[in-house]
Amino acid sequence: MKLFEITNFLEDLAPLSYQEDYDNAGLIVGNPNDDIHAALVSLDCTEQIVDEAIAKNCNLIIAHHPIVFKGLKKLNGKNYVERVVLKAIKNNIALYAIHTNLDSVQHGVNAEICKRLGLVDTKILAPKAGILKKLVTFCQHKDAEQLRNALFSAGAGNINNYSDCSFNVDGTGTFTGNEQANPTLGQAGVREYANETRIEVIFKAPNERKILTALFQNHPYEEVAYDIYALENKLQNVGSGMVGQLENALWGKDFLHLVKNNMQATVLRHTAILPQQIKKVAVCGGSGSFLLKNAIAAGANVFVTADFKYHEFFDAEDKIMIVDLGHFESEQFTSNLLIANIQEKFPNFAIRLTEHNTNPINYFI
Repeated sequence: MKLFEITNFLEDLAPLSYQEDYDNAGLIVGNPNDDIHAALVSLDCTEQIVDEAIAKNCNLIIAHHPIVFKGLKKLNGKNYVERVVLKAIKNNIALYAIHTNLDSVQHGVNAEICKRLGLVDTKILAPKAGILKKLVTFCQHKDAEQLRNALFSAGAGNINNYSDCSFNVDGTGTFTGNEQANPTLGQAGVREYANETRIEVIFKAPNERKILTALFQNHPYEEVAYDIYALENKLQNVGSGMVGQLENALWGKDFLHLVKNNMQATVLRHTAILPQQIKKVAVCGGSGSFLLKNAIAAGANVFVTADFKYHEFFDAEDKIMIVDLGHFESEQFTSNLLIANIQEKFPNFAIRLTEHNTNPINYFI
C-alpha cells in the first residue's frame, strides 16, 4: 500500500493538530506516495531499531517518540539523531512519529494505562481548549434541512455523546446582485428580501476542510455567506491525562503492587502512603508532573505518571500519593495499542512489534 494510506489512518486516530506546540509528530522521513510493504513499531527510533527494520525488511518505522524534535542544521552523523535519519534515508525507510497527539485522544496512551490498571468510568483529566470552532451560515428555509444534513455528515454538530447538534434562527436576509451576478433568488440589480435560516454548528478544527467542502457543495447560493469562529470551550474528550475509578478500593501498598505488576515496572518511586483507601486514580503517560494540580482538583487519591523531580514530590502535600513508575514503563504498551489499531484497519498488512527494549535507563537492584 502507499505510505499515505497508513499515515492518513494514524492521523484520523490521533490528529496532528492535537499535538503540543513543542512536538514533532507526523511523517519525519519519507515520501507519502512511496509503496510500503511492512512496518516496525517501537516506542523510540534508535539505530538499533533501524537495524532491526533492515533485517526484517520493513520500510516504515512507526515510533511514539519523534527522533527529530528540533530542526537539524547538518546531517553528518555526529550524534545518534543524525545517524538514525541518515541510515533511514540510505535504506529507504520512512520514519513516522505519533506522540502527544496520541497522548491527547481518549483512546490513546492514557486509556491503555487505565485499562491495564483496571480503571472504569474514565475521562480526560485536563481537557484541551482551542480545538473547537463554530460555523455560522445562512440559506433559504426550504434548503436548511438538506444543508444541515450535509454538514452533519461531514462531522459538524458532534458534542460528546450527541450528534446532529445545531442552532437555527429564522430571519430576513437582503442582497442586491450586480450585472455579473446570477442569483438563486430574484434578479440582478434588484434588492432581494429572502426568508432565511441562520444555521450554527460546532466542529473540530481538523475537520474544517471537510466542513467547508460540504458547505460549498450543498449550499444553493452563488455566493455563500458564512462565518467561522474559534472557540475557547474545552473539548472534553481530548486533552492531557485521564482519571478513573478502581472497581474495588485498595490500600496504598496493594495499589503499588498492582501498578508494579500490571505495568511491568522494575521500581516505583512514590510519596508517603496515605491512611486511606485508593478509589480514584489519575494517570498520565510520560512526563506528567504538570498535571499534579489537576489530579488533586479531580479528587484523585493517587497520580500515576513519570519523571517527577525531587522537589516536585513535596507538592503532593499529603493530599495525594504520587507514583512515578518511569517514562518508558508508563508508555511501553503504546506499541501494542498501535499494532492493534493498524491490524484492525489493515488486516493483511505486515506490522511487527520490535524485539528491542529501547529504555535508556538501567536499574541496579
